[in-house]
Amino acid sequence: MLSFLPAALRGVLAGLLLALNTLFWCWPLFAVTLLKILLPFGPARRLCNVAMSFIQESWISCNKGWMTLVRRTRWDIQGLEPLDYQHSYLVTSNHQSWADILVLQYILNRRIRPLKFFLKQELIWVPVIGLCWWALEFPFMKRYSKAYLAKHPEKKGKDLATTRRACAKFRHNPVGIFNFLEGTRFTPEKHAEQASPFRHLLKPKAGGIAFVLDAMGEQLESLVNVTIHYPSGNPSFWTLLSGGLDEVVVRFEELSIPREFIGKSYDQDEAYRLAFQQWVNRLWEDKDALLDRLHAGE
Repeated sequence: MLSFLPAALRGVLAGLLLALNTLFWCWPLFAVTLLKILLPFGPARRLCNVAMSFIQESWISCNKGWMTLVRRTRWDIQGLEPLDYQHSYLVTSNHQSWADILVLQYILNRRIRPLKFFLKQELIWVPVIGLCWWALEFPFMKRYSKAYLAKHPEKKGKDLATTRRACAKFRHNPVGIFNFLEGTRFTPEKHAEQASPFRHLLKPKAGGIAFVLDAMGEQLESLVNVTIHYPSGNPSFWTLLSGGLDEVVVRFEELSIPREFIGKSYDQDEAYRLAFQQWVNRLWEDKDALLDRLHAGE
């Protein structure tokens, strides 16, 4: 452990290890990706997919190493036991910090298949890591606002079409599809601006996971509902790097996906849209109550 070092120095070293880890694993990833492009045959592609999963999991394992090196965080985790590496899951969580993603990867690595995040299309231009996301076939989405769709009605439904194409790549392989239902990190300012009815959460955006259920609901084993709580307060990414993350509480709950929500059109079926939003809101009410208990130390 590096706890004897000043926090600033630990943060610099951890940031350097994260960068070097990414640069180390990106080259074999790009090589396998090139091979996959040059050999577009079923057996070759499946072998490449196995190699790419191994590379992604190894990158996460190395990140777990430097996270342990800078701080022996206390992990309070419940609910992981039912999860199976051979199944596909839709995973969602509350979003409080930039550290959330590394926390989820730390816990779920090699317990389920590597998580695939839906990313804004602009993120493909992030140096190195954007290409890694592309190589790993993370779904890149271009969202259209209601105002834009009012002016360009021909674009309506493009979001779903993009989601379908992205999810089609995972149809024959187990996968973990991840979505932050709130769409952004919780802050008191955003909470007040939304007039959120929840104490510890922003309003959930149901459309993202509804599109996934429309595109590949039959393949998904269940919904993994994750609740993250930081007893010392929501950490910044620098807090994680510098070894200030002393305790993390995470609760996993595997939930059956109602059959009536699979293969329905969220955009075009108003009754389904209302029922689905009500279901998601109930999930969020339960999560808010759980966070109440966790804040109280129960």
